[in-house]
Amino acid sequence: MNLEEQIGAIDAQVDRLSELVRLAQAAVERAGAERAEAQEAARAASEAAVDTVQASEAKPTLRVARPSHNEVTLSVGTQSVTLHPEQIGQLIEELANARASMTPEPPMQVPSGWRFASTKNPVIGMQKQPNGDRLLIARHTGHGWVPFTFSPEAAVQLYMMLTQR
Repeated sequence: MNLEEQIGAIDAQVDRLSELVRLAQAAVERAGAERAEAQEAARAASEAAVDTVQASEAKPTLRVARPSHNEVTLSVGTQSVTLHPEQIGQLIEELANARASMTPEPPMQVPSGWRFASTKNPVIGMQKQPNGDRLLIARHTGHGWVPFTFSPEAAVQLYMMLTQR
């Protein structure tokens, strides 16, 4: 799959997720309108009718399921989408790019109890940048290709950390 096809596939998945969010927002709006109508009727109804109205106020939540080894299903309210490995990779990449621009940044220290999947002896690529920085790209089995840029000083520090005995 070439880059344009990958970008097109990512755009399609982002559009699909956007549609799910739009549908969830519409469901919330409908629930709000229904709630207003139900509250008017509840004034004359029994305590059980009030409980029913309150139950209808719940906002849709994101649910993640893994129906089989090679698929993940994301559900918002009553809408679901099933993603396969390539689509999951595209979603991870899109979410990582979005998260990189958000604040607050992830914590500088590894959080206690943090769960992770590590890749032993990953495939690694390196490029020297025109400004002297080094671009290190490591292939993680879950995250895909993960790029890091190191200044010359940080590259020396990394080398020293990796070669300490």
